[in-house]
Amino acid sequence: MSELAYSLHLSSDKNRKPTTKNMAKNNLSGSTSLSNNAIQNAKTLSKVDRHNYRKYDNHQELIEIIKGTTSLYDDVKNLYLEEFEEARLEYNKEQEEKGRNDRKITDYFKKISDNSKNDLACEIIIELGDKKYWDTKDNEFKHKMTNVFKEQLNDLQDLVPDFKIASAIIHYDETSPHLHIVGVPIKYKNKNGMKKQVGKGDVFTRDSLHKLQDKMRVLCIASFNKEYGLNNILKNKEKGRNKDINVKDMGNYIEMKEQLNKDQKALEIASKKSIELDKSTTDIKDTINNLKKTPIVKNTYTISENDKNKIIEYIDKVDSTNKDFKKTKKLSVTLNNVDTELKENKERIKILNENNEALSLKVNTLSKRIESKDKEIKDLKKENNTLKQMVDYFNNLFKRLINFIKDKMFGKNKERENYWEFSNDLYENGILNDDDFKNIENDYNWNKENEKYQSKDRDDFEI
Repeated sequence: MSELAYSLHLSSDKNRKPTTKNMAKNNLSGSTSLSNNAIQNAKTLSKVDRHNYRKYDNHQELIEIIKGTTSLYDDVKNLYLEEFEEARLEYNKEQEEKGRNDRKITDYFKKISDNSKNDLACEIIIELGDKKYWDTKDNEFKHKMTNVFKEQLNDLQDLVPDFKIASAIIHYDETSPHLHIVGVPIKYKNKNGMKKQVGKGDVFTRDSLHKLQDKMRVLCIASFNKEYGLNNILKNKEKGRNKDINVKDMGNYIEMKEQLNKDQKALEIASKKSIELDKSTTDIKDTINNLKKTPIVKNTYTISENDKNKIIEYIDKVDSTNKDFKKTKKLSVTLNNVDTELKENKERIKILNENNEALSLKVNTLSKRIESKDKEIKDLKKENNTLKQMVDYFNNLFKRLINFIKDKMFGKNKERENYWEFSNDLYENGILNDDDFKNIENDYNWNKENEKYQSKDRDDFEI
């Protein structure tokens, strides 16, 4: 089981500083993704295009495009047309009605690039795992991250629908696989200017970014574990900072570790002394038990029965103490085992919590999608009902037209011929089908034949 660092960084002007770039190279998670700069204009966009697509060294085989074409620049320009053109035309019409043609916007992409305080586009870089982790993995293992990043892309679009994504590219040629996402944040219903505009500050706030990172990192580790069939967990994230830290970098942990090492050494010394004490106690017991009552002789000592009992009692106490110490040592080992088991259970619980949180996010997202689709279905049903009424109306109108033309086939000769030519025009232009035209033709021929017959009868009568 591994602890993986996760980073999600939004392009920022602050990241242009050399100190920030150095921080990206040396940060605790080993991430390479901090120093992404803001895309303020078309020139910067071209640089990002060149970098993301590796156009400076023609090593496109080391990247994988999962959204967009081979031109980031064109993708963003086309996104501007798709998202803002209608609002631009509406705005220009309003200015024309006000007699303010000088305020018209010819090209919104160029306007933002040349004059706006807003960034032209935003880049988000997502990375899971650090250099140390990925250095031990082969290319086949690394490239399985494609499916993980595809899910991250979908999750991002669900969580931030006002961030319209133009391009998404995976880099497999650096210290660790990471995903570059470029898109345009949009704000709606603006009172000044176009009703629909670029709006980085409205879409990405400090609070919204913090919440986005928390959700995305949980979804990412869940996707990763599902794709790889693992049970890895996330490293702790330093509060208030958009970077990951390792527990070994915390000062109190280092002090605690040093103290634990000292205690362990003390325990080893005490254990060694205990073994020696065992041996000494046995030797003393043997010596005392072998003492015999002898007369007083030079260099020979005697001991009273009472003293002997005291010494034995003392040795028994030492024996007892030594046994208690051994029990304590066994208890220590047991506690260590319990501690290890608790840590493992804690990690399992963390995995389950992360998976449950990811699942809840997925369920919420799906619920919102279902709600949105239900609304779409309701609107479509309403629209279909309106269309059905219109179709019924025009069908009825068409039937009335056919009946009207058929009636005219029984009219005066000149009027009948005019409507017959009109019917032929409708048929040749595909307005009348074969059956309708045949029906009109039958009435036309019948009436024509009937006229001949009536004319013949009149002629016979007159003769």
